[in-house]
Amino acid sequence: MKLDLPPLREVISRHGLTAEKSLGQNFLFDSQLLDRIARVPGSLEGANVYEVGPGPGGLTRALIGAGAHVTAVERDRRCLPALAELSEAAPGRLEVIQGDALAIDERATVGDGAHIVANLPYNVGTALLVRWLSGESWPPFWRSLTLMFQKEVAERIVATPDSDHYGRLAVLAQWRATPRIALPVHRSAFVPPPKVMSAVVHIVPAAQPEGVRFAILERLTSAAFGQRRKMLRQSLKGLPGGLAALEKVGIDPTRRAETLSVDDFVAVARALS
Repeated sequence: MKLDLPPLREVISRHGLTAEKSLGQNFLFDSQLLDRIARVPGSLEGANVYEVGPGPGGLTRALIGAGAHVTAVERDRRCLPALAELSEAAPGRLEVIQGDALAIDERATVGDGAHIVANLPYNVGTALLVRWLSGESWPPFWRSLTLMFQKEVAERIVATPDSDHYGRLAVLAQWRATPRIALPVHRSAFVPPPKVMSAVVHIVPAAQPEGVRFAILERLTSAAFGQRRKMLRQSLKGLPGGLAALEKVGIDPTRRAETLSVDDFVAVARALS
């Protein structure tokens, strides 16, 4: 769908918008880059997309242009007039909700099978990701996640054992989903440029291992990586049944958390479950 809209820079200037550091905002203007991000989930023709933090609507334009019906949650009231113009230019294709994304019931709002695509505000990005990966119900309401993070956070999501970035976030992201870094994004692409590089991560749900509860895995990884430099016999000492579960699955308690694979954590969580 081709939108008849003025350049995004003109819209931002006309509405006097500036990125607010307190809201974790950084605006993207590069339409080719935004179109590339919108293509990461695959065809969006007729698909429902949930977007968090659209700001003035740069990525939103690309998503609508790719054929999506977008539900966007924006906390910053200053951006609402710019988004209203976009909604008028694409009748029936954009619903804007003013509010805090952490307080939204996404399943009730967008239903099952929605793609989540967002240039996430840096200050809530990890919290939202953990929320979308959480819960006992699986598969989740979302069909895929296409999310912009700081490069370091993206590397933590896809990290492998015995690497500097491997930790709790990698296990929670990989035990029943498949994440990949879809494309790097240079800091110069943003206004204002952040101090760090960024990357787009794409995540799709996979089969959940049988006999494992999310709540158990979450407590296990929290304990194991809470004292990551200590041996498991020390870090899991306060987790009821933790040391017995290690013994049951044959994991040496003198190992450290970062040496265990995702499958190892799943095996221990299954024993605890």
